[in-house]
Amino acid sequence: MASLVYGTEVLPPPATTTRAPARERWSWALYDFATTIFSMNVLTLYFAVWLVSDLHASNTVVALGNGIASALVVISIPIFGALSDVTHRRKPWVIGFTLVSVTATALIGVIGQRMLPLVGDAVLTPVVVTNYQIGGWALVAILIAFIIANYSHQGAMPFYNAMLPELVPQDEWGRLSGMGAALAYIGSICGVLMITPFFNGTLPVFGALPEGLLHIFRTAIPFTAHAGRVSTFVPTGILCLLVSLPLFFICKDRFVVREPSRIAWRQAFRDVAHTVSEAKKHPGTLRFLIASFIYQDAMGTIISYMALYAVMAMGFKRGAETTLFVVLTIPAVIGSWLWGRMTDRIGPRKTLLFIIGAWITLLLAMMLVSSQPMFWAVGACIGFIYGGVSVAERPMLLSLIPEREAGRFFSLLVLSARAAAILGPFIWGFAVDGLTPTLGTVTAYRAAVGTVAVAMILAFFVLRGVPEPPLPRLTPGTER
Repeated sequence: MASLVYGTEVLPPPATTTRAPARERWSWALYDFATTIFSMNVLTLYFAVWLVSDLHASNTVVALGNGIASALVVISIPIFGALSDVTHRRKPWVIGFTLVSVTATALIGVIGQRMLPLVGDAVLTPVVVTNYQIGGWALVAILIAFIIANYSHQGAMPFYNAMLPELVPQDEWGRLSGMGAALAYIGSICGVLMITPFFNGTLPVFGALPEGLLHIFRTAIPFTAHAGRVSTFVPTGILCLLVSLPLFFICKDRFVVREPSRIAWRQAFRDVAHTVSEAKKHPGTLRFLIASFIYQDAMGTIISYMALYAVMAMGFKRGAETTLFVVLTIPAVIGSWLWGRMTDRIGPRKTLLFIIGAWITLLLAMMLVSSQPMFWAVGACIGFIYGGVSVAERPMLLSLIPEREAGRFFSLLVLSARAAAILGPFIWGFAVDGLTPTLGTVTAYRAAVGTVAVAMILAFFVLRGVPEPPLPRLTPGTER
């Protein structure tokens, strides 16, 4: 049955019963590899630690940048997703957002070296500045570049996710999603290994690189000659772009509506509310989006601040957090593949409930451990379960909604997570900045982890109310 969207008849795409060519499936999955390079190097490892540890900004300033980016996603991305459903075009949006994100990421490094003194860990010939604290227009410029990079990174994801059901039959969604997640964590490892030499001249786990080789790297890549965290942003942007190119050139939209159509912009804005209303008609969809709102925010908060936690609360030597994250990402590669198989076998709901229950246990353990070896053990377990959420979440949503509206509902999925992400980092920032003067740094950071654990507990009970979707019937010729 046709549906009317913005006054234009939009026929649902034909059901996908065959696999796309392997080169398309791999190019799609490889984009997960590219985006996780950004997530690991910018959102997790370098940006927050650079601002707080090197430039002496507050945790709340970092939360402000994350919050504004998430607010922009909340305002705009659902609308873009609805518009993409008119013609079933996904790839142009992915390309556009990616190009903006990698450019803004590189710009962080340029601004950091043009407008700020060269200070911080591992900087070669640092400027001697007493009690320097970033502020003024330099801070504004850095935050604007970060907000654009983060917003565009998030903005590409609903369109990327909506490409999944066009590439494989329904009973293989979990496997392809799991392959993408596994490549993502391989990407995060490769990204750290390739970028850390620009930071401190070492290769995590293996040690220092020869000076001659470092000179070649820093000469070839602009804005990296001074080392330090400020020198990681330009090569991160370049690397993300290079790994995204296979999707740009190989993967394609399969069910494009080529007839010209008029987009009624006023109706497009109304469609956001309409999509929320439509979610209520599909049993469990709205409740699932609310659960995602909570657990994605909790995950995003802890991952964004985990490097700071390692340095400030666990006493890791500054710079050692890069080795920590390389080692802890290895279990995520294995886990992502296993969670994909588990999703196809027992269903996405049961898989998600198991993973969130594990998150709760590990966050509580993270608050209690006091030694670095125990922290390594907890971190390894977090790495193992981390990829499972994205692996199971995409098939979960696709099992609850009509496939032809995937773009719109994946936009709502991002909306739910990003709306909450405005709140989570601020709660963390207020907890750390507010409690440190009276309770000390270590206790303040542990209390902040406690707020994340509470959010995960709430998400678990919300998700329990989502009905169990039926396991998909195997497509002929794809029996396992």
